[in-house]
Amino acid sequence: MVTTASGTPRTVADVTETRETSRAPEFRLAQGALGGLRQDLIHNAFDYRPLPPMAVEGPVTRRLPGRIREMARWTPHAIVVGFAFFLFAVGTTVTSGQGLFVVVYAGLPALVVLLTLVRPVLAFWASLAITPFVTVLGSFGDGWPWGPTSGTAHVVVLTVVAARTRPRTAAWMWAVSAVYAFLATGLLARGTGPEAFAVLFPSALALLVVTVFQVRRQATQEVTAQLTVTAVERSKRTLLEERTTIARELHDVVAHHMSVVAIQAEAAPYRVENPPPELEQAFVTIRENAVAALTELRRVLGVVRAEDYEAPDAPQPTLADLDGLVGNVREAGLDVEKTVTGAVRELPQGVELSAYRIIQEALSNVLRHAPGAGAKVEVSYVLGGLGLRIVNGPARGLVKPSPGAGHGLTGMRERVTMLNGEMTAEPTEDGGFEVTAFVPVTREEADQ
Repeated sequence: MVTTASGTPRTVADVTETRETSRAPEFRLAQGALGGLRQDLIHNAFDYRPLPPMAVEGPVTRRLPGRIREMARWTPHAIVVGFAFFLFAVGTTVTSGQGLFVVVYAGLPALVVLLTLVRPVLAFWASLAITPFVTVLGSFGDGWPWGPTSGTAHVVVLTVVAARTRPRTAAWMWAVSAVYAFLATGLLARGTGPEAFAVLFPSALALLVVTVFQVRRQATQEVTAQLTVTAVERSKRTLLEERTTIARELHDVVAHHMSVVAIQAEAAPYRVENPPPELEQAFVTIRENAVAALTELRRVLGVVRAEDYEAPDAPQPTLADLDGLVGNVREAGLDVEKTVTGAVRELPQGVELSAYRIIQEALSNVLRHAPGAGAKVEVSYVLGGLGLRIVNGPARGLVKPSPGAGHGLTGMRERVTMLNGEMTAEPTEDGGFEVTAFVPVTREEADQ
């Protein structure tokens, strides 16, 4: 506990916080920089991090044959091994030594390059550590601090490690290399500036290229991820909007039927002369339940109505209105052929409404995405339900098709799923598109 001049007690944490805030911004900046150096080049420098195979889903590699594409995954490893072999070959030619001397002089830079495949940060420190030994062994005293092989190996190591780490690590490696060159050429009075410049300048260019490539790749990945998230959110929003539309339409359908039930239950006792009290009470109960259900339906489904939503004055469309829909589409320039098979019968209003909306959306998609194409609409009344098929040919003419986002198909699938049906939507062999749907209807539902 510390006491101030005014007598106010202060804890050790308060004193520490005061010292931290009273330090100059330059000190905090230097402290943060040293912390970054320790994190990037010192902490976990001996970690085993093997170079992963290259992705082969690019525009060029994915066109290669299967076996060659599998071999292409190891292209980065082959490049590193090729540089190591090149350094070893150069080292054996530029030195005048023999035997073990040549192996050590030519092999150390090659081994450091190979080390980048498994321990990249350790390879950087090893490249700096072997530099004076390789220079002395090669009798390149005037070329201090880097000789031909050690300088080339250091540039290769910097480039490979930078490609395997983040851009800040590349900056730290170049800074440490520059400090090392300054100490060797300045304080130790060994070598001249051009030799250090011959390594630092190419390495700076290589690190700059690698950093720009990494930043661009990271930005591309972030944009792709954001676009993916946006597409998923847009799909969910479209699905919710379509469900809202369906709920509004079904609200009007169900509300109509419940209103009819309530009115008929109220009027039924007057159609029977001297009805027994039990019958009157039964109809009263039916009417009360119908009114209660109608009230609850309006309360629950009313939340999906927009503030500016107005209930349609006309009744909801059914398959009986399909001729009018086809006529309107023909007036818009689409050649539509309609075919009805099976015994035409009245289906539940929700089924007919959904079938009408599916055909309407499919024909609208033809107008937007396949201008000039013809379309066929097939409605099949079968024993177990209702079948729909809307197919169109490829786009023709000079009008450019508008790109689609798949919202219409999402709405159609939602309607079919709501009715426990099945739906397929896929391109045809001639370049067109086909939508098929089947909605099951039981005999009991058809009789209602």
